[in-house]
Amino acid sequence: MGAAAFIALVIIIAIVVLVLSLSIRLVQQYQRGIVFRFGRVLDRVRQPGFHLIIPVVDRMVRVSMQTTVIGVPAQGVITRDNVTLTVDAVVYYRVVDPVKALVNVRDYPAAVLQVAQTALRSVIGKADLDTLLRDRDKINAELKSVIDAPTEKPWGLLIERVEVKDVALPEGMKRSMSRQAEAERERRARVIAADGEFQASRRLADASRAMSKTPGAYQLRLLQTVVDVASEKNSTLVMPFPVELLRFFDLFAREREQATPGGPGPREQTTPVGPVLGPVTESVAAAAEGGDGHRPEPPLNPPPSGP
Repeated sequence: MGAAAFIALVIIIAIVVLVLSLSIRLVQQYQRGIVFRFGRVLDRVRQPGFHLIIPVVDRMVRVSMQTTVIGVPAQGVITRDNVTLTVDAVVYYRVVDPVKALVNVRDYPAAVLQVAQTALRSVIGKADLDTLLRDRDKINAELKSVIDAPTEKPWGLLIERVEVKDVALPEGMKRSMSRQAEAERERRARVIAADGEFQASRRLADASRAMSKTPGAYQLRLLQTVVDVASEKNSTLVMPFPVELLRFFDLFAREREQATPGGPGPREQTTPVGPVLGPVTESVAAAAEGGDGHRPEPPLNPPPSGP
């Protein structure tokens, strides 16, 4: 009698444990539970935690609410300007209505992939190559809107982001674009160089006008240039001596004589340049006049004077 009661108790406990194991369901934080009773969906969506269902009568399906990433395989497309490309993309989506995701579509990850492939061909085919390479954000936004239209309300899915991952160009197109980019860089370099020369010529013209207002500015600039060139050890400078510099020295000598007490007055004739500046300056002046570096010799037989 005692053995039979013990066996019955063990059987009852086993049945209770089996019923509890079939009745208790755990829903994770990132999941939502959908309960089907006799094939019909119950209205209430099960939140994270433990939930009891009726064994054999109820069936719970868990749906992940996390963001899912799917890669769109490379697609061969033709742009609006008849350029053949190979484009692939990546789609980020998540479930916002688990009931629609289970009831309205059988395999929503595969369905999203098919819609993404179709949208990729359609959007890229309407755009030209320059827009695809330059305005990638606009293409991504248009892809998102095209994929989101048939998936959000009917399927309970939200397309968070769509990005074109890679655009493969033909080799001939790559070479053509490389030549075009190189020509554009050369054009910009020439424009910058021409602009620099123009600015330099304007500054040089301004400096020339400013120096023309000062009598000794050209001579001082010439002397400064000579000093700079002569500072080089391995350089030999050959240049004509300007007559304007002699005039500068002559003016300096006149002012000096006028400042000397007892010198000639302002109306008297000024002493010639030669005695004041010395033989070197005199020979330089003669070179400027004669062109050979020596004063012209007087004729041996002077012409007879007239009657």
